[in-house]
Amino acid sequence: MSQLQRIAITSSQLQSGEIFLTKEQQHYLGNVLRLHEGDKFIAMDGFGSGWLAQLTAEQAEILEPLQFKTELPASVTLMVALPKGNAFDDIVRVCTEVGVSCIAPAVSARTLLNPSPQKLERWRRIAIEAAEQSERAFVPTILEPTSVVSFISGDLSSSTHHKFICDARGDYPHLLSCLPKEKIINDQQQMSLIIATGPEGGWTGKELESAVNLGFEPVSLGKRILRAVTAPIFALSVVGAFLES
Repeated sequence: MSQLQRIAITSSQLQSGEIFLTKEQQHYLGNVLRLHEGDKFIAMDGFGSGWLAQLTAEQAEILEPLQFKTELPASVTLMVALPKGNAFDDIVRVCTEVGVSCIAPAVSARTLLNPSPQKLERWRRIAIEAAEQSERAFVPTILEPTSVVSFISGDLSSSTHHKFICDARGDYPHLLSCLPKEKIINDQQQMSLIIATGPEGGWTGKELESAVNLGFEPVSLGKRILRAVTAPIFALSVVGAFLES
């Protein structure tokens, strides 16, 4: 089952036990993957549900529902100060593979990138592709870019109990030592965390102070100075290893 190709679909494509494939999905399954009528694949809605499906003439028939056990046992949001160039593409791709739930692109005082709406669409496509490749049940949410201050003072931050801001220059405890010991989760409420990583050049003193005043705990990612692209991937890897150990 795990060797079958996965594709992400929307709920509107499901009708009466059939999946109405888009032209792009038909092309991908038929011309790229060389699947034929009668071949099987896995369809996922990006929200935890999936189905074993079989290609028909132009659409697909649902054979049975599937259960996935590939998600981290906690919700992890990364607030990432946007790096220069196209480096955020790699952050979205790799962090999706590692298990992030939500990525918030943040515009900080030292951010050089001014992303366009086309960038956001691209990041969301990358997240879908990475979720399919890594056999995840969920496609992470990619929020619209916003300022650091708007994010750390917003509803998402206010409703999260465990919030960390990574800073390379301060004398802070390591993220690993600060993660909550009650790492799992009851049936009623999943544990959630927010981890913020900075831009090239780091956070300004004002940004760091604002985050701390709003409940973020300053932490270190080790004794080395990590690139703005490396820091969110490393931080999420630390959290993932902690949660799954």
